[in-house]
Amino acid sequence: MQKNPIIPFILIMAFGIGLIFFLSMDGVGNKEEIAATEEHAEGTEGGEASAGEFDPEALAQGKCIGCHGNSYEGGMGPALVGTALSEDEVKDVLANGKGAMPAGLVPEENIDAMAAWVKSLE
Repeated sequence: MQKNPIIPFILIMAFGIGLIFFLSMDGVGNKEEIAATEEHAEGTEGGEASAGEFDPEALAQGKCIGCHGNSYEGGMGPALVGTALSEDEVKDVLANGKGAMPAGLVPEENIDAMAAWVKSLE
């Protein structure tokens, strides 16, 4: 008698689906803990130091180097080092985006500090 090769496949699939279901239930039970962790991460992701002060370089390391390069000398996006844009033009780009750069990467209350930091790059 020949074994049916589809039965082990079905058993593995059923096990995988069950495993995914049960692992997803862990998130439902810990939703308060997960929300608290995300709230804490949001406070530091935007370049805020532990004292609550904005850190433009920390924000740039997290959000800008992917397009503007590790040393901000250009990549997919233009160079930030030695930019010919005025500080007001940098603020406008940060607030409204330009080309492939989306608006909103820098919190509105930190745009002035971020623009000053970009202009200080040499």
